Amino acid sequence: MREIVLDTETTGLDPLRGDRLVEIGCVEILNRMPTGQTYHVYINPERDMPAEAFAVHGLSAEFLSTKPLFHEVVDAFLEFIGDAPLVIHNASFDIGFINAELDKIKRAAIPRERLVDTLLLARRKHPGVSNRLDDLCSRYAIDNSHRTKHGALLDAELLAEVYVDLVGARQSQLLLASDAQEIRVNAAGDAPRRQRLVPLAPRVSDAEREAHKAFIATLGDKAVWNEFLPAPAPPAG
Repeated sequence: MREIVLDTETTGLDPLRGDRLVEIGCVEILNRMPTGQTYHVYINPERDMPAEAFAVHGLSAEFLSTKPLFHEVVDAFLEFIGDAPLVIHNASFDIGFINAELDKIKRAAIPRERLVDTLLLARRKHPGVSNRLDDLCSRYAIDNSHRTKHGALLDAELLAEVYVDLVGARQSQLLLASDAQEIRVNAAGDAPRRQRLVPLAPRVSDAEREAHKAFIATLGDKAVWNEFLPAPAPPAG
């Protein structure tokens, strides 16, 4: 299953009061594993940057003034996310800003049915404690020492790792890897797991075997293929 882990940075807390989107970061995961495919863009908000927001992400109005407008990147963004579920920490915040930008350019909103809110997942799994992204990274021993400021792509990459632990996918992967290792270690003695009930029929005909033996005979006694020929049957009697 394809999912997109998504994070944003903004000029403030409320798109209805004029705050704008300034950064989007996305990480593709397939069957709960990051594929290495990402989407990242800075966006010109066409307004100033409040000091409180700058302290969070460090993106200045001057830096963003040379970046594209949202309507210039929206097609690439929507193409990347496709129709996949969107995994977001505190999803109502990010989707509120994205849908506000989509509304400004008369594009369809992203339905909330597509959202997987990791903050809600974390609160159910770890009730009564703080479940900020930094807290979850610490809880699951995920290195976030390079996160000195918020950044959409960095936070999406960290959240992708957190999400794998939140839903128990990492434990399942470790169990599968352990099973595979046990099969390899015990292959010489124990029967491998998940054997076929009915062995596959051989695909090589008797005529093909005889033709192969005849060809090997033309290569001489020292041909390496001779080492794989079955030993001749002992004489009768």
